[in-house]
Amino acid sequence: MPVPVPQQRSFPAAETSHGDLTLLVIEDDPAGTTITVPELSAAAGTRVRIRTARNLTEAARLLTDDVDCILLDLALPLTGGGTGPGTPTADAGTSGTGTADSGSLPEPVSERAGELAALTHVLGIAPQHAVLALTAQDDTELAAEAVRVGAQDYLFRGELDARVLSRAIRYAVERKRADTAQHQLTESRLRAQENARLERGLLPTPLLDGSGLSFAARYRPGRSRALLGGDFYDVVRTPDGTVHAMIGDVCGHGPDEAALGVELRIAWRALTLAGLCGDELLSTLQQVLEHERQSEEIFATLCTVDIAPDGRRAGLCLAGHPAPLLARQGLPARLLPYQDGGPALGLLPRARWPRRQVELGGAWSLMMYTDGLIEGRVGTGGSERLGQDGMVAMVNSRLEQGLAGEELLEAAVAEVRELNGGELTDDVAVLLLGRDPERIRRWGGSAPRSHPASSVAGRPLGVQRPPL
Repeated sequence: MPVPVPQQRSFPAAETSHGDLTLLVIEDDPAGTTITVPELSAAAGTRVRIRTARNLTEAARLLTDDVDCILLDLALPLTGGGTGPGTPTADAGTSGTGTADSGSLPEPVSERAGELAALTHVLGIAPQHAVLALTAQDDTELAAEAVRVGAQDYLFRGELDARVLSRAIRYAVERKRADTAQHQLTESRLRAQENARLERGLLPTPLLDGSGLSFAARYRPGRSRALLGGDFYDVVRTPDGTVHAMIGDVCGHGPDEAALGVELRIAWRALTLAGLCGDELLSTLQQVLEHERQSEEIFATLCTVDIAPDGRRAGLCLAGHPAPLLARQGLPARLLPYQDGGPALGLLPRARWPRRQVELGGAWSLMMYTDGLIEGRVGTGGSERLGQDGMVAMVNSRLEQGLAGEELLEAAVAEVRELNGGELTDDVAVLLLGRDPERIRRWGGSAPRSHPASSVAGRPLGVQRPPL
């Protein structure tokens, strides 16, 4: 039988100054003889609206977003008013004080869990609401236990006058807000710590000592992410003098994707230092991804470049990733060939990734990037994307202005944001490797290990971590 909705009562609340409040009273007598709501002076101004529910089923139906506080009678029978969705039922052999239905109530939290079963249920269905517990005046222990379980405060029936009730409502609401704010602050701090740990894994310090190559990198998380996304990169020099560079992107955003990106980057570094490259390296990385991903729908794009010890040639492998941009001295920047690329890692079980040989020349800059750099919107309507052609034109314009290294990356990322009309929705990772024979000769055949004017917080030349 449908439970009739009781008429809503209201009365002015003394000492309330933050707008009208709504109180949901959960009692077993809809006539109000068990709980007598005190009448307050009309001169107080702000009003408190009262809703009364006679059982937990009706309370769940009346528990809307505009309810600020709940006043729960701890003597509320678990079976009062019939059963229905959301109403816990007591076992017949426990006289209403035993463990309730496992589908309605959590496990007992104290020795008096049976007496607090209704409170536990209310806290479960109203985690964002302030709760006041009402009990007999001679049961201080039960009242204190109700606060330990999760109520914001308790009241005794004999002390339920106008001033005490209005003050208790406001106190419970403000305490709940403070508890929520503290919880959010704690979560924010933990998230920042997690960001730092993920960042150290995704954006490592490159190992380039003795290579003679310059290095710069930028990373900017997308505006919709509280955590780092799945973009990652790495650069290492092996004992034979070859410089290996990699940049990749795990589809999706969040801690799982970021963690998978960290695993792939570490696996790439380990396999590269062990001597693997090209198709053999990417096949092994695909096995790592297949074993570590949370879903078969997860894949990762990857671009690897291995630069010969003389710095004039490189091997290029693409796994569903945009081709790098090469700028030679005195020539406009252009995209490296991408027709022979293979699929993204995790899409085809027995895929192959051809390794293509490319000529770099004597002096050059090689820019590797994730798709966040080219998927930003352009134009007044925002219907078109920048794309690779737009990126090439933008970089060439900056090169004509004489920009290079970190200044080039900073200007490129800033312009992409400006064209997009604000923060990009996707993460952007971009790194720039360069070779300058004159610079190498000045340093006796190798680049300096650090430079006071360019180091950031003690990191190697050109490395700048994103702000947390």
